[in-house]
Amino acid sequence: MKTLTTSILFSITLISGAVNAQKAPAKANDSTTPLHALQPDYSVPYGNPGIEGVTKVLNRVYTYLDAVTPTEIVDKATGKPITDKSSFNPNAVIKPGDFRLTSYEWGVTYAGMLLATEATGDPRYAAYTNKRIDFLNSVRSYFKDQVAANPTANTSLRQLLAPHALDDCGAVCAAMVKASLAGGLKVDPRPQIDTYINYIQTKEHRLADGTLARNRPQKNTLWLDDLFMSVPALAQMGKLTGETKYYDEAVKQVLLFSKRMFNKEKGLYMHGWVEGMDTHPEFHWARANGWAIMTKVELLDVLPENHSGRPAILALLKAHAKGLAAHQSGMGFWHQLLDRTDSYLETSATAIYAYSIARAINRGWLDPLAYGPMTLLAWNAVATKVNQQGQVEGTCVGTGMAFDPAFYYYRPINVYAAHGYGPVLLAGAEVIHLLKKRAFEMNDSSVQLLEKR
Repeated sequence: MKTLTTSILFSITLISGAVNAQKAPAKANDSTTPLHALQPDYSVPYGNPGIEGVTKVLNRVYTYLDAVTPTEIVDKATGKPITDKSSFNPNAVIKPGDFRLTSYEWGVTYAGMLLATEATGDPRYAAYTNKRIDFLNSVRSYFKDQVAANPTANTSLRQLLAPHALDDCGAVCAAMVKASLAGGLKVDPRPQIDTYINYIQTKEHRLADGTLARNRPQKNTLWLDDLFMSVPALAQMGKLTGETKYYDEAVKQVLLFSKRMFNKEKGLYMHGWVEGMDTHPEFHWARANGWAIMTKVELLDVLPENHSGRPAILALLKAHAKGLAAHQSGMGFWHQLLDRTDSYLETSATAIYAYSIARAINRGWLDPLAYGPMTLLAWNAVATKVNQQGQVEGTCVGTGMAFDPAFYYYRPINVYAAHGYGPVLLAGAEVIHLLKKRAFEMNDSSVQLLEKR
């Protein structure tokens, strides 16, 4: 019995010692622990996302969009497909999906799909664009009389056949030229391209000096958005035709807008400018600034190296990128109003900046050491907003121009805000290009460009 008792006490002592050892690890302090290596509790992933990780996000977006943007004409009364196109059915509409195939947002999406194929080698993305652009151009004649009879009605092809705003023209036009130059189209897009360019060049309202303008919400109003709704199309037309006049007009518009709307001290653009106003309230709306920086990138992409306007556009790009970098949040996103940190974090603008800055790095216009890590941070933030279904969350809906902050602060967000999808595709594709061209590593817990040795 004594031996058994001794054995039990010995066992208890061993167990107690082991438990105490587990409960009393060495005290973590500056002497015992490399505190600088402790892992922060990041709210979004931090570090190199990897090509495979980026591609998975793009795949989710593609799968969703391919399923919800059909290319079919149906009878709106019955929902049945219209197969006989020998005579026009007055009930004919493009089959409704989650998004409109003719909107400027979808022009951005078409361009994003083309770039995704270029970056990943997966032909499905470009096929998405080619199929829909071919479809739209193939049904122009079918809907022509309907639009001619009522060119202001909200019919399926009104934006194509009777454009009455830059929103109707620029982004889809630029995408059509890109698709045409890529050689993937079966139906000639040139008649539609010419319709768009003719509107931009001859029909849109202008100020006396030729600046593209609107008469809403006030007479002779400049919307920063209109840079993107016009300049990339003009630039692509220059590439398509080789005619210098298109490049000249594109450069002219960027410089005229920037003269009035770019705040050199902040490196940001105001959203709206009205001729005749003595004071211009500056609301630096994020997505409009996105359209502006993307416009400069798209223009520089095709602008001849010897064009006299190139140095000025490049200088504006660098100044704008510097201003935007100074306003990126710690989560990687940018705020709805860039310099008002109590406004919400917005997805579409963040994606546009990720694309534009990544492309500028890849083209040698921006320093990869300075701008590469922030670009990866932006992409990591955007990726958290692509849900498992492939929908893009956190995107501000379509937005007019205002002179009070509440308007911008309370704009809704919605997964059906089409503005988010093209930018996410563009950003992911260009980040893949960046990761192929440049190596990034974690160095002392931070993302750093790995310099060639």
